[in-house]
Amino acid sequence: MQYKKDWESTKQRFADYWKRDNEGMPLMRVVGVKPEFYPYSLPKEIKAKDMEDKYMNAKRIVASYRNYCETHVFLGDSFPNLNPDFGPGSLAGYLGSEINFQERTVWFERCVDDWETFPPLKFNPDNIWFKRHIKLFQECKELIGDDFPIAIPDLMENVDVLASLRGAQYLLDDMIDDVLEETNVILPRVQQVTDLYQQYYDAFYKYAEYEGGSAYTVFQIFGPGKTQKLQCDFSALLSPDYFRMFVLDSLKQATKTLDNVLYHLDGPEAIKHMDALMEVEGIDALQWTSGDYGPDGTLPEWDVIYDKARAAGKALWVKVYSGEFDDWIRNTERIVKKYGSKGLYLYFSDMPLAQAEELMAYAQKNWSNVKGTF
Repeated sequence: MQYKKDWESTKQRFADYWKRDNEGMPLMRVVGVKPEFYPYSLPKEIKAKDMEDKYMNAKRIVASYRNYCETHVFLGDSFPNLNPDFGPGSLAGYLGSEINFQERTVWFERCVDDWETFPPLKFNPDNIWFKRHIKLFQECKELIGDDFPIAIPDLMENVDVLASLRGAQYLLDDMIDDVLEETNVILPRVQQVTDLYQQYYDAFYKYAEYEGGSAYTVFQIFGPGKTQKLQCDFSALLSPDYFRMFVLDSLKQATKTLDNVLYHLDGPEAIKHMDALMEVEGIDALQWTSGDYGPDGTLPEWDVIYDKARAAGKALWVKVYSGEFDDWIRNTERIVKKYGSKGLYLYFSDMPLAQAEELMAYAQKNWSNVKGTF
């Protein structure tokens, strides 16, 4: 692997992390910006000219990422991986939604007015968005070779995909009709998405497979075999009963075709589903997000989530960003001392190289082989 000196060690640590058996420090995503490039900004000549250039130009995407790699140092368990992503939930685009690219996000336009007249959801290799995305993966792979992996895109799954296709409010109404009027419209559609999910995953895995494993975008994880994030952001709008009825079985099915699964729990309104989620044996690790612009994952008020995950034998993935550098160390230390260093992944945003090296030195001295009090 280019740009990563201790890749073999990192690859093994990820394999151990998924088994909650990593030695030494917790896994840590720590990337330092070289002094001469801090604060980092992309050179003007390789900045995207428009949204088409930003999301579709393989040469520019690879050149942009190589510039990032050359100006940063991958410390700890961070590693280079290219992210030619079409935004969160691209599976909806392959199934009929139009994709609207924007500078910081991607929107999927509602396309279902009536499930009764909308055709069954099937794998369609001729869908324009799928063809463009696969072509982009092919071109990027040709340009980078084996220098570093291409990350699996954020396909998304279960009712999150249906919400993009139908619209959130309409989908809620459909679910209520299914329950009160026994229309049985949504569960068959959830099953269609569940069946399709692995087909689309495998299409990208063909290019994303790297040294017998795979990386997943956004959360910067790697694992032997098929590694992926699962989620249901729509669950914030569902009662525990509706979650069990419309989502839980789909998640269980999805984990059976994957080797390493990180569940993304998003927002305080989703915490009510923790008991159900912890029944999914195939979920290996839990990642918590407190919502847009919310505090990071180190706050004591989130321990109720981590306690349940640990009690169920799951690994933890924690993002650290609230406060200043000293706060990061202090808040992280509390997490490490309570939950131990095994089965713990800590994500830190990019920082000056000197600060990154200081963080790694502190972790080596204080966070190695910590048993934890929980």
